[in-house]
Amino acid sequence: MKKSVLTRYRVMAYVTGVLLVLLTLGVIAKYILDMNGAADFTKIVGIAHGWLYVIYLVFAFDLGSKAKWPVGKQLWVLIAGTIPTAAFFVERKVSKELESKVADGVPAGARA
Repeated sequence: MKKSVLTRYRVMAYVTGVLLVLLTLGVIAKYILDMNGAADFTKIVGIAHGWLYVIYLVFAFDLGSKAKWPVGKQLWVLIAGTIPTAAFFVERKVSKELESKVADGVPAGARA
């Protein structure tokens, strides 16, 4: 597996996670705190998170298929982008697990 597959998953996991935390805070500000401007913020962040989550799904699925994960693990990684802060924890666990499997662009026969 190429390092770029893991790297693009990690970037999208962080982006999706940050946007989901911001969206959660915006929803709290809009509905619980009744703050002015929270509706516009929530709308913009919600749209951004929705579109970028789709990209996250593609990258996470690609990573899982190349890592040959079982279906349950694959689903957990895909769903992590919908649970606030879960993407950060799942990304860290996945990165630690796959670091040894990632090739740095060196052919397998050339490594000693």
